[in-house]
Amino acid sequence: MKRNRTILSVVCLLFLFLSQINAEDIPQNRIGVHDPVMIKQDGTYYLFTTGRGVSVWSSVDLVSWNREKSVFSEVPKWTQDSISTFRGHFWAPDISYHNGEYHLYYSVSAFGKNTSCMGLATNKTLNPKDPEFNWVDHGAVICSTPNVDNWNAIDPNLIFSENGTPFLFYGSFWDGLQYVRLSDDLKSLYPGERPVTIASSKKDRRKENPPSIDNNPVDAGGNAIEAPFVFKKGNYYYLFASIDYCCKGIESTYKMIYGRSENVEGPYYDKDGKDMLFGGGTILMEGDENWHGVGHNAVVNDFDKDYLIFHGYDALDEGRSKLRIFTLKWDKELWPTVDEAIY
Repeated sequence: MKRNRTILSVVCLLFLFLSQINAEDIPQNRIGVHDPVMIKQDGTYYLFTTGRGVSVWSSVDLVSWNREKSVFSEVPKWTQDSISTFRGHFWAPDISYHNGEYHLYYSVSAFGKNTSCMGLATNKTLNPKDPEFNWVDHGAVICSTPNVDNWNAIDPNLIFSENGTPFLFYGSFWDGLQYVRLSDDLKSLYPGERPVTIASSKKDRRKENPPSIDNNPVDAGGNAIEAPFVFKKGNYYYLFASIDYCCKGIESTYKMIYGRSENVEGPYYDKDGKDMLFGGGTILMEGDENWHGVGHNAVVNDFDKDYLIFHGYDALDEGRSKLRIFTLKWDKELWPTVDEAIY
C-alpha cells in the first residue's frame, strides 16, 4: 500500500509539473516562420511569411495555427525575367487592406545582392472558401540594381500619411532603410519620386558603407539594418526595424529597435533623442539564452490590444526560426515596451 501511495504521489507531482508548462516552454508547438506579418478578417487572423509562393497561416486564437495554401501556386513570370536565379522562395511580405482589397507586397531577390524587386498582389478576401477569393498579381513596384542603387528593394511596408498619401518603406543593408511615395493606385512609384534614406546603422553619413563581417555577403556590406515597419499610435508614427544579423540559427544576433516622428517622412528619433538616420534606435527586444536573436517584426492593433509579431531563433531546437507574439504596452509618454507573451 505504501508503495502505491508513493507512485501516486509521484504521478500527481508529475501532473502538477506538466500542467504548469505553457507553450513558451514547448518549442515543438510553435510554427516555423520567417518575417511574419498579420491581419484580421471576420474573426480570423491571417499570417503571411517568407516561403515558397508566400506562406500563409490562419488562426482564431493566435495559438492554434492552420497552414493555408500559398499565395502563388506558380511563380509569376516577371520575377524570373527580372532575377534569373529566383526559384519561387518569396521574402518578407506585407499585408494591408485598402479600398475594398487586401494588398500584399512581397520581395524577390538574389541572396546577398541588391538584385531585388518588390511586387504587389491583391485579393478581395483572405478567406479561401469565399467564391471571390483570387490573388491577382500586378508585377513589380520597384527594383534595385547592383552598382546603380545603394539600397536593396526588399522588406516592404505600406503606410499612409495623415492626408492619405501612400508611402512604401523598405530596405536591407547597403545604405539602410528607404521610403518612397507611391502612386494613388499603390501599384507603382509616384511620378518623379526617388527613394529617401530614413534610417541607418552608420553614425556618419559621409562614410562609405562598412564592410561585411564574418561570412556575410560582401556585396551587402556591414550596415546591418533592415525590415522597417511603421505603426501609427496617437500623434506619432513609430518606425520599427531590425539590426544585426538574422538567419544564422543559434549564432543569430537579431534585435528590434524603434524611433518615432510626428511626420511619416521623419525624422525618427529614439528615446534618447538620437536620429535613426545616424545610428539611433531604442532597443525594444533582443535575444537571450532561450532565443538567439529576435526580429523582423510587425505591429497589429486589434481593438484595445497592440500585438508584436516577429520571429525568433529557438535555442532549444537547434536555432530554428519560429513565430513569437507578444502584446505591447505604452508608457504615459507613449513609448512602447514588450508586455505579455501570447505565443
